[in-house]
Amino acid sequence: MWWPPKFDFYAMGCYRLAGEDKLVRTLAGEVLRVGTDFDGTDRSPMRNAEARVTLGVTAAREGDLEQALSMGERALEGGRQSVSSLIMTSRELAAEMRRRYSSAPAAQDTSGGFTCSLSRNPDSCPAEQLNERA
Repeated sequence: MWWPPKFDFYAMGCYRLAGEDKLVRTLAGEVLRVGTDFDGTDRSPMRNAEARVTLGVTAAREGDLEQALSMGERALEGGRQSVSSLIMTSRELAAEMRRRYSSAPAAQDTSGGFTCSLSRNPDSCPAEQLNERA
């Protein structure tokens, strides 16, 4: 059965990987619009989290470090997470931030933390993140 919100979600991931940022922003916005209730509650928390990471990736590519960090952090706030999917997309965000903001301390401090926050494997965490988790 074809369900438009799911189609937008999967298309968002494909176009993110292809680097089609304008289309990706539109699709991520639609995923968030459909997945958010009138009072701001996430109806689709796992899809919304991935849409936020996706918006973080596009922000990083466009030179907006603050927005990239904000979207990445906000994506991790939810209680329900598709951990494997978020690890994959957060790695994309971390890679973009390292590539584009190699001299910005905030980007370097945070980029490894996205994956670490999701991982249940301490080996994936930078040393300073492990100290925070202890």
